[in-house]
Amino acid sequence: MKWNAFKYLLPLVLYVGVWFSFSASGLLVWMPLIYGFIIIPVIELFLKASNKNFDEAEETIAKEDRLYDYFLYLIFPLQYTVLFFFLQAMQDTSILTADRIGHIMVMGLMCGIFGINVAHELGHRTNKAEQFLAKGLLLTSLYMHFFIEHNKGHHKYVATPGDPGSARLGEPLYQFWFRSVAGVYAGAWKIANDDMKKKGFPALHWKNEMLQFQLIQIAFCSIIAWTFGIVVLGYFLIAAVMGFLLLETVNYIEHYGLSRRATAVGKFERAMPHHSWNSNHVIGRLMLFELSRHSDHHYLASRKYQLLRHHDEAPQLPTGYPGSMLLAAVPPLWFWVMDKRVKEIEISLQAPQIE
Repeated sequence: MKWNAFKYLLPLVLYVGVWFSFSASGLLVWMPLIYGFIIIPVIELFLKASNKNFDEAEETIAKEDRLYDYFLYLIFPLQYTVLFFFLQAMQDTSILTADRIGHIMVMGLMCGIFGINVAHELGHRTNKAEQFLAKGLLLTSLYMHFFIEHNKGHHKYVATPGDPGSARLGEPLYQFWFRSVAGVYAGAWKIANDDMKKKGFPALHWKNEMLQFQLIQIAFCSIIAWTFGIVVLGYFLIAAVMGFLLLETVNYIEHYGLSRRATAVGKFERAMPHHSWNSNHVIGRLMLFELSRHSDHHYLASRKYQLLRHHDEAPQLPTGYPGSMLLAAVPPLWFWVMDKRVKEIEISLQAPQIE
């Protein structure tokens, strides 16, 4: 049982590939992207998903095993190390244009998987040190406001019209990107400003966390520009945008077309497992620290990643997260596969339950 935690070292395979990518040329530059969006999706088409949950004894052991936490903490220095290596490598003016594009896209992948994804997990913790690590990881994608809006906005309004991070039935991914990115940012400001008012401070006060985040991100970009140059800063900005667009693509597939019933004006039923799309495909689960068991995450957000459970009533994506993200990138194909699944779920929820 003690060795169970070590399966979550699988993301380090990608990390090693990124190191080789930044010092390589040609096809090797693109290998992390090929691994993430070709090799893994193909394997998950044939590898059977696992619905297995821990039993009570196993869950107790996993809950107390700090190795699961230490693996998350390890991502923080690894992410900043690879970011430094990226910035340094991009100063080389002799890099071929195709290789430069590949380096930027690979760094964008790291911003999404190692940066925002792990920050998401740590951001749900109550420990201030873990929250600090979450904010630091979000900084690598210039998406620190996610810490505010996700915890105090998305989890409250998920699968309702008030949540910019919940994709509507028939909404294309690329339209969703604009609505979600703008809505999450505006929502974070509203939440932070309301928090200030509740504490008796004006909105534009130095204690306003959103204001702090903007200043930190400006300072971070200024340091990059001063140290590595304006051009390299531009490359970083593109990678950061790719990082948070990967996040928003994940948001899209996690909640597409699902909705909670209104119980009163402005009130909705509790978020249940059937209000989020789930994926039990093992490789994707390990690579993303169980993010794809998203139904249980929204059902009980305080549950640590290693404890997330399968629910029989949770709607299942047709394949793992990487494959589903590729599917979402082709809207007509995505609608053809997913819209009928959404309608089947709606019908099943309306059907009378036989006891």
